[in-house]
Amino acid sequence: MPIRAHKRSLTLAVTAALVAPLAMVAAVAADTVTAPPAAAHGSVTDPPTRNYGCLERWGSDHLNPEMADLDPMCWGAWQHDPNAMWNWNGLYRENVGGNHEAVIPNGQLCSGGRTQSPRYDYMDTPGAWIAKDVPQQFHLTLTDQAQHGADYLRIYVSEPGFDPTTEALGWDDVDLVKETGSYPAQGTYETDVNLSGRSGRAVLYTIWQASHLDQPYYLCSDINIGGGAAAADAPVETAGTTASPAGRLGRLAF
Repeated sequence: MPIRAHKRSLTLAVTAALVAPLAMVAAVAADTVTAPPAAAHGSVTDPPTRNYGCLERWGSDHLNPEMADLDPMCWGAWQHDPNAMWNWNGLYRENVGGNHEAVIPNGQLCSGGRTQSPRYDYMDTPGAWIAKDVPQQFHLTLTDQAQHGADYLRIYVSEPGFDPTTEALGWDDVDLVKETGSYPAQGTYETDVNLSGRSGRAVLYTIWQASHLDQPYYLCSDINIGGGAAAADAPVETAGTTASPAGRLGRLAF
């Protein structure tokens, strides 16, 4: 073989050897981008849970330094772990066997016993979480993107005198106000909540026992019963997203 032809063959061989791994990387990257999203789960969206509320208000503006002054608890949550908001629908445990009080320690109710720690740990932090004004009788909505079904929703409210700005929620701090029956697999589970005789700040605590397997969700929503919210509880105007839960499928719980 002529020397020039031999050199050309070597050059082509080296080029092919370099291009092949790059092509494989590109193929993997393409698969990663185009892969379907992980199965979604769900959460109470009205009144919003702590992490879902932070996503609603700041999801498209979560790097805004003004959040530190306007919404300091959300600021702390975003700094601690942004995935608590992106995965607003994944605060669950498995194989609890209905023994919620035995499995979830006092002071850790809002994080589901530090499930997937450290992702949701900040949800237990006492402070001026923005609370939604609700009447004494209101409608609760749980959004279930995966349509797991529900064996029940168990709904508690913090006792009079409990101060969520200074105390982490424990079992001794909550009263059971309602346990629903089962729901078929569907997109939302809704129920009426009656807090007659109550007023002021409180934490609404919902346990959603999913039906597809032993997978309970532990969900804290800050509320201001009867309205008249204090300044710390007033809605914050931000450039945050207001999209519906069904539109937030890009980053989901695994």
